[in-house]
Amino acid sequence: MMSPFSLSTLSHIPPPVILRSSSPRRSLNGRISLKVASVSAAYASPKVVVTRERGKNGTLINALETRGIDCLELPVIEHNQLPDFHKLSSILSSTLFDWIIITSPEAGVTFLDAWQAAGTPKVRVGVVGAGTASIFEKIVPSSKQSLNVAFVPSKATGTVLAAELPNYGNARSSVLYPASAKASNEIDEGLAKRGFEVTRLNTYTTEPISHVDQLVLEEALTAPVIAVASPSAVRDFVLYSAWVSLLPESQKWDNAAVCIGETTALAAKKLGVRNVYFPSNPGLEGWVNSILEALQVNSQLHKVQELKNDSFALLTWTLSFCRLR
Repeated sequence: MMSPFSLSTLSHIPPPVILRSSSPRRSLNGRISLKVASVSAAYASPKVVVTRERGKNGTLINALETRGIDCLELPVIEHNQLPDFHKLSSILSSTLFDWIIITSPEAGVTFLDAWQAAGTPKVRVGVVGAGTASIFEKIVPSSKQSLNVAFVPSKATGTVLAAELPNYGNARSSVLYPASAKASNEIDEGLAKRGFEVTRLNTYTTEPISHVDQLVLEEALTAPVIAVASPSAVRDFVLYSAWVSLLPESQKWDNAAVCIGETTALAAKKLGVRNVYFPSNPGLEGWVNSILEALQVNSQLHKVQELKNDSFALLTWTLSFCRLR
C-alpha cells in the first residue's frame, strides 16, 4: 500500500536548477563585448562554418582560432576555369590596357596565373576592395615593379568602382575585366556609360559542390554563424547547394550569415536571409570583427531564451508545489 503524502515529503523536492553563463563585459566605448569564455558558456563548442573552396579557408580559420572560436569547414562552391582563361594570357601579352579590373580574390588569383604565364607585363590594376587587393601582396618583389595596384573605390561595390575609376586622357580608356561568368554586368555597363572601352573575359565560374557529408552537415546545422565570401557562395548555400536540398523545411538553417562585404550581403538579403552581417571596410580584420559581433548577438539571444526557459521551469515547479499543498 502506498504511504500517504505529507508536506514533509514535499520538502525533499528540489526546486529547478537554474544555470547562468558568465556575464559580458563592457568595453570603454560602452558597447557590449563578450569574452571568448562567455561565448563558450552559451555553446559547448561554438563554431563558425566557413564555406570557401577547400584549401582557401585557412587564413580565416586561423584568425578565429586565435580567439578561441572553433570552425567547421564546409565548402559550398568550387571554381572551374572557362575557355576565356586561356585567352587571358595571350591578350595580356599582345595588348596594353589602361586598367585591369579585379573584383574578387578568386578573380585575382586567376588573373595572376595568366599574367605570370604572359611574362609579367606592366599593368595598372583597380580592385574593388582591400580584401581583393591583399591577393596582390603575395607576388614576389621582383614582379611588383610591373604590377601597380593603383585604384580602390571609396566603397567596396561594383557600382562605386564603375563610377569612380579614373579616366585618363581624352581618348577612351581601355579596361580589361577578367571575371566570373556569374558576376553581374554592373561594372562593364557602368564603365561603358562613362565612355570606357571594356573587354570582359569570363575566365572562371562557380558551381555548387556535388556532395555534402551527412555527418558534417548535421554538425554544421548547430553553428550560429556561416561565413560567406561571394554572392555565388551565398546563392549556392541558400538555394542550390546539397546542404539545403537535403534538409526538410522544418530544419532549414536560420542563424547568422556573415559576409565578406556589402555586395555579398545584398545578395544574401535578396535571397531571404534574415540575419546578415558585413564589415563596412571589407578585409580579413573587418570580416572577423563582424563574425565576433554575430556570435555576441547570438549569445545574448541564447541567454534570453535560457532566462525564459528558467522562468517557465520555475513557474511550473511553483504551480506543482501549490497543487500539492
